[in-house]
Amino acid sequence: MKQNIHLLVIDPQNDFCDLPADWLPKDASTGAPVRPALPVAGAHADMTRLAALIREGAGGIERITVTLDSHHRFDIAHPTFWQSRGGGAVAPFTPITSAAVRGGDYRPRDGAALPRALAYIDELERRGRYTLMVWPVHCEIGSWGHNVHAAVKAAYNGWEDGRLRVVEKIAKGSNPWTEHYSAIQAEVPDAADPGTALNMRLVESLDRAGLIVIAGEASSHCVRATTEHIAENLPSGRADKLVLVTDCMSPVPGFEAQHEAFLHDMAARGAQLRTSADVLSLLTANV
Repeated sequence: MKQNIHLLVIDPQNDFCDLPADWLPKDASTGAPVRPALPVAGAHADMTRLAALIREGAGGIERITVTLDSHHRFDIAHPTFWQSRGGGAVAPFTPITSAAVRGGDYRPRDGAALPRALAYIDELERRGRYTLMVWPVHCEIGSWGHNVHAAVKAAYNGWEDGRLRVVEKIAKGSNPWTEHYSAIQAEVPDAADPGTALNMRLVESLDRAGLIVIAGEASSHCVRATTEHIAENLPSGRADKLVLVTDCMSPVPGFEAQHEAFLHDMAARGAQLRTSADVLSLLTANV
């Protein structure tokens, strides 16, 4: 009997991929190559494997959902938001704690934003999942970096053409006042923005599948957060439906321990850890 297999691809975007030089476009205004803003080591290889998996296993996939990190340039997790003591720039990969803000080490460039920013960091720290991190400006809406890796897009376009179906796209991260690693909900939902709240429509859609196959970038952050929120909120409670394609995801450099802890924790919950070759065998049998 054919299984209902739902492929969930998390943030397969150019800004997260360590693309080779011949994959890079040129800036029309300067002629310089446009480079990924936050490349994850191994992501290009991950995405080429994922593209092959979609292309060769298309007949066994019932639905595909793609999430898209979608930021504005001005964002609480970007350098454009912050300044250091004395008004200097804050470098990417700087963690910002409430203690450091209260001590004057960091301040929003817009002084009026201080109360809201501090309230956000306090709540983020109370929840205990992440420390606020200043990332390079990335996945800016409308930019090349926001676009999907070309091989993955070509592969899912082929699936759409063959199956006469639409790949669902889920945008996340456009509220500049909260981090939104997970496609299921923001780290601190904004009561005034329903787009940051728990997306039970997506969770319930995934739960209708017999298997939820998950790939994407980065395993230390957005893949991890999304998968955790799915596992915590599935109406069926069946974490064994989750299949993590381990060679189609990689961690942000320096966060390898978080990647390993994520895989260990999900396996302990009952999720399946499979390679793309394992999943391809499953898909080709599911026709």
